[in-house]
Amino acid sequence: MPTETDELLLRQLPHSVEAEQAVLGSMLIDPRCVSEVIDKLRTDDFYIRQNKEIYETIYSMFNYSLTIDPVTVLENMKQNGYYDENQSRGYILQLMDTTPTAANVGEYIEIIKDKTLLRRVAEAAGELTAMIQEGTSTGQDILEAAEQRIYAIRQGRAARGLVPISDVIIDVYDRLEELAASENAIPGMSTGLRDLDRAISGLNNTDLILLAARPGMGKTSMALNVLLDAGKKSGKKVAFFSLEMSREQLALRLISSECFVDNKKLVTGKLSDEDWESVAAAADSLNRSTIYIDDDSSVTVADINAKCRRVENLGLIVIDYLQLMQSAGGKSNNRGENRQQVVSDISRSLKIMAKELNVPVLCLSQLSRANESRNDKRPMLSDLRESGAIEQDADIVLFLYREGYYNKDTENPNLAECIIAKNRHGETGTVELQWTPEFTTFTDMEGRREKYP
Repeated sequence: MPTETDELLLRQLPHSVEAEQAVLGSMLIDPRCVSEVIDKLRTDDFYIRQNKEIYETIYSMFNYSLTIDPVTVLENMKQNGYYDENQSRGYILQLMDTTPTAANVGEYIEIIKDKTLLRRVAEAAGELTAMIQEGTSTGQDILEAAEQRIYAIRQGRAARGLVPISDVIIDVYDRLEELAASENAIPGMSTGLRDLDRAISGLNNTDLILLAARPGMGKTSMALNVLLDAGKKSGKKVAFFSLEMSREQLALRLISSECFVDNKKLVTGKLSDEDWESVAAAADSLNRSTIYIDDDSSVTVADINAKCRRVENLGLIVIDYLQLMQSAGGKSNNRGENRQQVVSDISRSLKIMAKELNVPVLCLSQLSRANESRNDKRPMLSDLRESGAIEQDADIVLFLYREGYYNKDTENPNLAECIIAKNRHGETGTVELQWTPEFTTFTDMEGRREKYP
């Protein structure tokens, strides 16, 4: 029969006393391995309170470039209030005495990280069980919470919680060093349009970018242009969620943009031998890209989030378009305040998803007809359809406008304007682009895009 002590031990979360002691002992025996340990472990990875306090002391000393040895560590423990007259000195000596060798510190680290992972899973399971027992959440809510927590564990971070500014500063320094070493002139992923990249600093992780226009302005074409460039050049996987067009229609549009064969020819199939060669070369180029397409017309933000969590090395999410999306609860009333609330919830969920997945989310949106009644028909932020919350949630708001759409006699009917109406990374303004309707493609004004590689 198990004793009461045995039962109490079973209730403890997974940990390895030996591995924790061996890591600390290695750091005290050979200070050269301190940087390796600090690079891979955090204070919370230690389960035993005494070990946690010693590691926190060494971590702090390392940040201040102090000499690390048994004497200095004990002195700093006194300053931090962690020193126990009866135990601390003896325990430090015990750590050094019981550690076989500092050469195996990498293996000790892996044991601790595995135990940490088990603890995180156990904690998540406990939270989910508590949610179920409360009985106030739906199955869909609990499923979403479960996926969010497991994804956070996979990414090596807590689902939520306070983070010391020192950790954030380290991440910022790492990012600045990465940017300084990079050959790219912009910090974010390229749109394939140089002038636009310079204006918005590219598509940056955690950003919600809204691309809005009246029907027929080419917002799907522009989104596919961005998708094509990212899928070919970024080295990351890009996901396109189309609630309006089928996978086959999208593939035809991508082929047309890639090989410069008139879209009408592709739709009718009336292709010359030269066209077939171009299509074959474009298809080969697309086959080597990392573009993924989903044409589920009833998709929700939760569905997109769940699908994208399973994609390794994800770099960009594109959604066409916001007003066609459903709330997590399914179909809702499309009229009045109810629909406005749904759109607000969706836009907020998209921003949260961008932060959680740490990728840019490019979402297309329809505009209301308010601009049609104005003399100057260029869109404004107030034209965003059904909800001002979209404007608040988005980091960047882009409007597409072509004078040729309204006035066929204009001097340059294929001149397009990308109006940057909101930009958290810089100034607002207008970028001029060249619209090529037969290939449904946007290009820089002065440059010609290269054909397939």
